Amino acid sequence: MSILENKYIYQNYEILETLSAGIILTGAEVKSLRNHRGTINDTFVVFQDGTLQLVKAYIPPYQIKNTPASYNPYRTRILLLNKKEIHTWYRKKSESGLTIVPIKVYIENRKIKILIGLARGKNKHDKREILKKRDTDREINRLMKNT
Repeated sequence: MSILENKYIYQNYEILETLSAGIILTGAEVKSLRNHRGTINDTFVVFQDGTLQLVKAYIPPYQIKNTPASYNPYRTRILLLNKKEIHTWYRKKSESGLTIVPIKVYIENRKIKILIGLARGKNKHDKREILKKRDTDREINRLMKNT
């Protein structure tokens, strides 16, 4: 079951490979995510201290009045992967100039997971080609439906 989804990810990036990871959250953040609150649209993933970390993900407090004053909804969150996966993704990212972006946050076996993707940014002309192809496909389908 998908909780949050980055709808513009396929417009701006070409996803080459995906991987599912766990995420370290507080109890209030889990409750907030289960209520489908938050966003991952401007979020990215970085390597820091031998781990993958989710940066700029917005998860609002579950109950505003009961939230501690030190709570930061944009805090950096650690992703849970084994060392082999971290090492292979670090190697792929560094050798080919790719980026790692979050695609969606979902629930699997009562655990909150995040789907991340190894991506290459699209150029402006690539985006235009995709829009043209989508328009022509839509036109062809409309004409076929009418005949």
